[in-house]
Amino acid sequence: MFPSVAFRPVRLLIISVVLTAAATLVAGLGGHVMVGVFFGVGLLLGLLNALLVRRSVESITAKEHPLKSSMALNSASRLAIITIVGLIVAFIFRPAGLGVVFGLALFQVLLVASTALPVWKKLRSGAGSYSAGGDVLTVSEGTEVRSTSDD
Repeated sequence: MFPSVAFRPVRLLIISVVLTAAATLVAGLGGHVMVGVFFGVGLLLGLLNALLVRRSVESITAKEHPLKSSMALNSASRLAIITIVGLIVAFIFRPAGLGVVFGLALFQVLLVASTALPVWKKLRSGAGSYSAGGDVLTVSEGTEVRSTSDD
């Protein structure tokens, strides 16, 4: 199972909307509704970043000779833009705008968990096989996950 198969943007959108509603409700009870709203903006910026990552990976790997440097440059520029937008919103709308930064941070946790857990469950269920000699874990036909000893 590829991690890209485990990436479910619609599920992440629904989770983000539910978390935004909960954060807005809790922040509203404390008298700071806009913190919850900005938290939701941060979650949506994180989702936008994840969608752009997928699009970028698909376009770069579709090339005959994909370069790591183009992937690194693309990632660095995209992360810089998302971070700058988040910090500008946080600065302009401070203190409530800090919710954007917290939303971005929580989205990264959600993304890793929602992508890694299905892959981990698949591995734990015995779908993959492990060869101790070559430190290669075969997850599905033609897909290998190498250990750090290969680096």
